[in-house]
Formats: sequence, structure tokens, C-alpha cells
Amino acid sequence: MSVSFLSLSLAGLFYLLLHTVVTIHILLFKEDVKSAIGWIGLVWMAPIAGSIVYILFGINRIHRKALVLSTRRPIKKLIEKLNTKTLSSLSPSFLQFLKLGYHVHPQNFSLGNTVIPFENGDDAYPAMCQLICRAKHYVWLQSYIFNDDIAGQSFVSALEHAASKGVQIKVLVDGVGLNYSSPNILSALKKIAQVETSVFLPSKHLINLPFVNLRNHRKILIVDGTHAFFGGMNIAAGNLLKTEPKEPIQDVTFQVSGPVVEQISCVFEEDWAFSTQTTFTRTAVRHTQNGSVAARIIPDGPDSNYGKLPLLFIGALNSAQQKVQIVTPYFLPEEDILSALEVAAMRGIRVEIILPQKNNIWGMDRAMRANFVRLLTRGVKIYRTAPPFDHSKLFLIDDEWVCIGSANWDVRSLKLNFECVMECLNEDLAARVATIIEHKKQKARQENLSVLQQRPWYQKLLDNAFKLLTPYY
Repeated sequence: MSVSFLSLSLAGLFYLLLHTVVTIHILLFKEDVKSAIGWIGLVWMAPIAGSIVYILFGINRIHRKALVLSTRRPIKKLIEKLNTKTLSSLSPSFLQFLKLGYHVHPQNFSLGNTVIPFENGDDAYPAMCQLICRAKHYVWLQSYIFNDDIAGQSFVSALEHAASKGVQIKVLVDGVGLNYSSPNILSALKKIAQVETSVFLPSKHLINLPFVNLRNHRKILIVDGTHAFFGGMNIAAGNLLKTEPKEPIQDVTFQVSGPVVEQISCVFEEDWAFSTQTTFTRTAVRHTQNGSVAARIIPDGPDSNYGKLPLLFIGALNSAQQKVQIVTPYFLPEEDILSALEVAAMRGIRVEIILPQKNNIWGMDRAMRANFVRLLTRGVKIYRTAPPFDHSKLFLIDDEWVCIGSANWDVRSLKLNFECVMECLNEDLAARVATIIEHKKQKARQENLSVLQQRPWYQKLLDNAFKLLTPYY
């Protein structure tokens, strides 16, 4: 047997063994049929390269030991804990949804919270910085984007003031979001004594490329364990609309106080422990119940195969009795959520989706528009808000249930990012959120089914082609 023939035989055996092992891994760990078929096709049609691509990008390497939340109780006690006034306002289907939500994420609602919306950085940033300056013990700040610009420097100044009083400060920034400004904010933060910084999955080096999709998209500010800001607003000059920035951004975030801050704190602690590989001990906080909002936190991310947020969203849509309102900058959900929206509309529920007229991501407008005709045909209402770009994330059901947080309605948020949302039950908060949404609708243009259907074939072709890029936006 010649050496060349032996080499070819060994190479063929290696090729067969490699692709067989990779295929077995795909079949064992990829639950989505389309995803599994796509990866298997790539592995066998692209010799060696397909397996390498899967090993680098297709395997979920993020594993974290979840915190054991001390507030977990049986579902019956969860329902009993909600006060009589709250329960009496909920329909039977919504009580079923609460049970579903508990099984999705077994965390009780906490009572007696205050949740106040702040629109745009002009209102939110001064309030956030004032809260930092009033800190007595510690400040924890977490953001996807924390730019070194006029907005970021206002936070740096507030952190300097807090540090001068001996306040302990921890700042966690995502490895991708950190690089939205050059220079990044780390050099400014590291000049401040008392400030610890960490970068979540740094992405500058080749070895970290497999994690470029695994972004920590959460935005959290916690002061002394009693007060917090929570939502989807980054720290960037574009949010300061009164300064007339080059790329202005509308957004909404929420100031939170009460027992639910403890749940928000658990999320930050877990992210910090994962990012730094260290843990820390904090003094227990006694929370006062000064508000009337029942709320709970639901984190989700690629370290879990459960997919909490898609299940939560579908459950909420199925429980709606009158109205569904969704505000999101990016709308590229998968088939299950699209179907749930259509079913809700066909049940006679008024389903409204509010999106930006002009997106800040190239190709996103076309990709989103690919789903419009099917939704409009089923009765879903779609509104497009005029500039400035609206980055708000709001989800309102029947003017009684509000979902706020960092998650968009796209595959990146619902499968690839570390996200966090807060469920809130309170009519007054729901009314305030409904007012914000109605104000956006008044300035929006409603999509017309006949106009979309009459568009040239090549425009529809482009829309569907860009949709294929999901989830790489």
C-alpha cells in the first residue's frame, strides 16, 4: 500500500469521524429543527470548514450556576400573596397566566413597590446621577453601552462624587457595547478610587469571537440596595434630545424602589460573579413597602436552554382579553410569537405594534417589513413612529399588566443575549405606560395592507432576503 493511498485513507477516516461526532452533538443539543438541519447541512457540505464553524459558533459554552432565590414558594402561595384588590381586577385567564409565568421562572411577585417611568436621557440621566450622588454604601451600575461622551462623563462625575464619600462602586459593561465609543469609558472609570470595573465577555481577541453574539444587554443601576433604575436605556449622548445630537434616540427607563430591588440585585450579583469569577458579600437591606406595584424580575440568557422570555410573551398574548400594545425598536420574532400575535388578533383582541419608521441598523427596516403583510392580514395593527429613532421597549396587556426591561422582540434578544425584564401588576402604572404609548401613536403612521401588497415584486424580494439575515442584526 502506497504512502499516498494510506494518507488519503486516514484523511477520509478522520473526515468521517469528525463529521459524525459533530452531527451527533448537533442532534443531541440543538432542539430547533431548522437550526439542526442547517448546521448538519453545513457540516457535511463544507468539508472540515463546516465542522470548525460549528465548533466555534454553534456550541453554547456559557454555563452559569443560577442563584437560588430565597423567595421561592409554591404557586398557591404566590397567588395568595397578591392582595385582594389586585386579584379582583384580573380575569381567570390572567390568573392562569400568572401560574404559567411562575413555572417559566419560579420567582414570586414582591409587593409594595414604586415604579416610575422616565422618558429620554434628558429626564432620566439627571435623576440617575442624583441617585448615585446620594449613595451611602454602594453603587452597582451595569449597561450594554456606556459611552465616553457628554452622557457618560456626567455619570463619571456622579461616581467620582460618590467615591469621594467612601461609597463602594462596581461597574459592569458588555464587551461589545464597550466599544461603541473610542476611547472607551474604562480609562475614565479606572482613574476613580473605590471603583471596580469589569467587562462582560470581552470580544477584541480572536479567541473570544464565539461569544460576539452572547451580549449582556441588561441595563441596571442599584444604589444601596433600596433604589434602582431598570429598563432598556443605554448611557449615550444620543439619548440627550435637548442637546440636538447627531443621532438622537428616544427611550424609556424606570426608577424602582421597594422589595423588588432585591431581585434586581440578584441579577447583578450573578453577572458580576460570572464576569469577574469572584463573589462578594453585601449587607442585607430592610425594604419598606411604600408603593402599590406588584413586581417580579425574570432574567433570561443563552446560559439556559429554557427560553423564558418567548414562553412568557406567548403566555401573555394568549391571556389578553381586550388589548395588546408592544413598543420595540427591533421586531424579528420567530414563528411561534408571530403566530401568537395573529391568534390574538383573530380572537378579537386589539393588537398594536409600534416600531420606528427609520431604523438605526442597516437592513432592519426591510427585514421587519417582510412580516407585515401576514400580520396585517390577520388584523394586527402596525404603527411606525417618525424620527428620532425610538429605542423604547414596552409591553402592555389589558391596561393591567406591564412588562419592561432590556429585551427586544427579535431572535438576538430572545435567544442570544443576556436580558432581563420586570413584570408589573398595577393599574396606575399601566395607565402611565398607556399614556406614553398613545403619545407615540399620535405621531406615528399606520401601515396599510393594500399599499404593502401593491409594492413591486423586487421590493418584496429584498425584504424577504434581508429577513434571512436573522438573527445577525
